Order: sequence, then C-alpha cells, then structure tokens
Amino acid sequence: MQYTSKLPNVKTTIFSVMSGLAKAHDAINLSQGFPDFESDKTLTDLVCKAMHSGYNHYAPMYGNLELRLAISKKIELLYDTSYHPEYEITVTAGATQAIFTIINTFVKSGDEVMVFKPAYDSYEPAVKLNGGYPIAIQLEAPHFSIDWDLVRQKVSRRTKMIIVNTPHNPSGTVFSKDDMLQLHTITKNTDIIVLSDEVYEHMIYDGEKHQSVCLFPELKKRSFVVASFSKTFHNTGWRVGYCCAPKDLMDLFMQVHQFNVFCVHHPTQKGIADYMQESQHYLGLSSFYQDKRDLFLSLIKGSRFKFKKSKGTYFQLLDYSSINDEYDVDFAKRLTLEFGIASIPMSVFNLNNLDQKILRFCFAKKDDTLRRAADILNTI
Repeated sequence: MQYTSKLPNVKTTIFSVMSGLAKAHDAINLSQGFPDFESDKTLTDLVCKAMHSGYNHYAPMYGNLELRLAISKKIELLYDTSYHPEYEITVTAGATQAIFTIINTFVKSGDEVMVFKPAYDSYEPAVKLNGGYPIAIQLEAPHFSIDWDLVRQKVSRRTKMIIVNTPHNPSGTVFSKDDMLQLHTITKNTDIIVLSDEVYEHMIYDGEKHQSVCLFPELKKRSFVVASFSKTFHNTGWRVGYCCAPKDLMDLFMQVHQFNVFCVHHPTQKGIADYMQESQHYLGLSSFYQDKRDLFLSLIKGSRFKFKKSKGTYFQLLDYSSINDEYDVDFAKRLTLEFGIASIPMSVFNLNNLDQKILRFCFAKKDDTLRRAADILNTI
C-alpha cells in the first residue's frame, strides 16, 4: 500500500533545523523565537494556584470567562473598542491554532488567499490543506513595505482572505495607519475576510503605535484579530493564544474549533486571567524589549553587518552582503557550525526562496547572551 502526503513539498521546518544544529554544536541560539529567561514567577505561581484550586477540568469552549473578560478589558484600554467577552473572543491553543482554524473555517477549494512574503511559515500550508491557492506578494528589503497598487491588481473574485501580520515577523516592520486604510478600501464592499496576525502587538518601538484592525470600524467587521499569550508572557511552551471577531464570524469559527481542540489548558487560562489584572504586565513590554534591541545593536555597531532597526517583534534582521555572497541558508548553517551562533535565513520566508543576503536574529535573550552573541558577530 502506498500513502501520499497532502503537503508533498513540505520539509522539516527551518526552526527545527537551526535549533537542532545549535544544540548539536553548543551554539548560541538566536534562531527560534523564544526567550532564554523565565517568565514572571508571579504568573507561574498563579497557574500553580489555579491547579490547586480545582481548575483542572474542561474550560468552557470559548475559554475561561475571567480570561475573556480580561482580554476584553485590555482591548478597550488599548484600542478604545470592544469585543463581547461571551461570544466574540475565543481562547486557542496558541496563535497558530487560531490561524489554522480561521483558514479551515472559510477557505474552500479554489479560493485564493493573499499572503505577504516574507511570511510566517504556517499560513500557506494551511491554505493548501483546505484546497486554496496562496497568492504571494513579495516585499522588498530593507523596508518591506506593501505595494497596495499591486495588491489591487492581485485581488480577484476568487479572493477569499487577506492575511496581514503587524508587527511583522520576520522583518520587524510595523504597518502604518495608511496601510490599514488601504486595506480597508480594498476590502470594502467585498466578502473578503481579513486575518490579522497581531501576536507581537506589545512589542513595538520608537514611539510607533500598533495599528490593529480593530481600530478601524468597517475593517473590524470583516476581520479576525489573532494574539498570543505565549509570546507576550515569555512562555512559548504553554501554547495559549486567542482570537477576536464579530459574532457572525466567530459563530462560524466555533463550528470548527469545537471539533479541533474544543478548549485549552484550564489552569493556565485562570492564571493568565489573574495576572492580567495588572495592566503593566503587558504595557511594559515595549520598553523591556526596546532596551534589548538597543543593547544588541549597540554591541554590533562596529561589525560588518548592516541593519535597519526593528520597529516591532523581538527579531532583528542583519544584512551580510558586505561580508560575502554565500547563499543565506548555507551561511546560516556555517555560522552555527564554525562560529557558534544560530540564526534564521530569510530566504525560507520569501517567494521562490528569494535570497536577499539577510539573516534573522532573536533578541529575546538575557543581556549576557546578547553580549556573547555580539562578540561572535563582531569577528565575522
């Protein structure tokens, strides 16, 4: 008997490859996006308290109500708009599950989904698994801004969804208010759904403001906002996120969600709900990570790498075109094996693996880790 894959061209993710190489060669791992420091003990204590208090059985399908209320309160505080906590907010098994379920809910055979490259690597496989066609638009380095005239040309009667991501992983670019207004104009009076991946909403720098789709009333009506507690509170292994959408869209989402994960780890939800009562736990993240970005860049300012400061996320791109013209995947692997520092080659996120001679480095690390990494980069 022969078996065939629904994703025959998909290989092992670059994150597993580079983290595996880093571990095997005892390299500093600035590749995969996770902190090397612990999350706040207050939060872990609250999760433990929830376990000891009996929150060990199924949570409601939409998520723990206290957590949904805390999310609703946070959105009102930050964006002066609201989602009803009972039926417009759903807690998910990380942002990736939310993204997959949104795509699974709406994308059918023959539908087109617009994706801006470089893009997080879960978008396109989810589209393909549901019979859809990713329509990729390549963003050009170093600014990675969107050509909205090209977007208009690519939109067709088959366009079911547009996926946007701001702050943008992997480039660190932040969408402007004009970007969101352009998106609003293009989707107005259509049935196009917007999936807005906003998992780095609390990591935005230099006085920029996060332009969530929920800030724009007409855009909000057709959009899902996806967010992540795992990224926000330094515990990527917990896999807890959420999504928000108007009731008519969320009702359809729940038809799929209930047969996927149904609900998410209950004591973690309760612990996060209690932790969010202090808003500074998320409001302080921008300054926390900007300090780390600034430290990292100050330490490598004498290196041969070129860079444009990341405006958001906890990733920094470094251009090595002044060093050599090696293929970025090969160079990233060689840096890991020969120099002891791991990164992510940008070509894996690009259309047709476009090689722009750029590597992505994660600065969500202890200051000592960043100093040791900079010492290596300054020798290359």
